[in-house]
Amino acid sequence: TQKYKNMDESIKMMNLWFQAEWAVFQNPERFEGVKKGLKVRFDKNVEDEVKRAVKEFCKWLRNEFSFPIRVPIYLKSAERIKATDGDLVCGTFFEPNDRFVEPYIRIATGDYEELREKYGRDDALATILRSFAHEIVHYLQWINGFEQTDTEAERQAERYSKEILNMYAKTREHP
Repeated sequence: TQKYKNMDESIKMMNLWFQAEWAVFQNPERFEGVKKGLKVRFDKNVEDEVKRAVKEFCKWLRNEFSFPIRVPIYLKSAERIKATDGDLVCGTFFEPNDRFVEPYIRIATGDYEELREKYGRDDALATILRSFAHEIVHYLQWINGFEQTDTEAERQAERYSKEILNMYAKTREHP
């Protein structure tokens, strides 16, 4: 479609956004009242530079892709967040069993200062955006009903998060 005009043809062929399974959720009669889109919320202590970069990334994502069931994304000021298995991680995706319940994503940003000092501003922001993209891929896996092992899902999330960031990088000089 016209919405995806900026993508390379090879990326179009493999990109999760081009899977048709989620289209059933666009049926207005069946899913009346289900909100669509991407919504971002920030803890008050999230760095301003991180907020700016994430807002720009979200604007680009909304322009390039469709989010047939709304996914709120919460950026936390903590260095790590606790996953359901108790591990401390950079990001999580809550995957409800019911399509009428919104999924959500949480991303830790509290290590931005440390990352910036160690790797520089651009790489620190790119690290956070990569975690963001990784969790967005898990959303796509859920929306498309992919049945995968945890290892397969993680490998796919790593691969596609890199693809998403590469596409995004082509649109600007800095994150």
